[in-house]
Amino acid sequence: MMEIKNTNHIYKEKLKKTERFAIWITDRIGTIGFFFIIFSWTLLWLGWNMFVPIQFRFDPYPAFVLWLFISNMIQIFLMPLLMVGQNLQAKRAEIRAENDFNVNIKAEKEIAVLMKEMKELKDMIQQLSKHQTL
Repeated sequence: MMEIKNTNHIYKEKLKKTERFAIWITDRIGTIGFFFIIFSWTLLWLGWNMFVPIQFRFDPYPAFVLWLFISNMIQIFLMPLLMVGQNLQAKRAEIRAENDFNVNIKAEKEIAVLMKEMKELKDMIQQLSKHQTL
């Protein structure tokens, strides 16, 4: 008989610390909260460097070279990390799908056994009812 396994345990047992970190980052970056952080940071940065007195500006308008550099560095570091996290999440989905397939096969076999037993019971009931009417 096939053993039904908890795919979450199977998946988590195989992960290295670096892979757990990649999944943690992937889970956090794909949120509206992260979007608002980046959006707010951008508005604050650009607003500060456009509207405060010139002596307090540190990234001159209109180029915003430092902002572009930092934004690009964030993208360069996060892009491969996100791809790693997505690949790991895809592996988890494969493990889950394989387990679901095995559960379905087991259920199909058990249903076939139950149907066979029900047919046998039905035949026995029919035979008994024939003997009782005689």
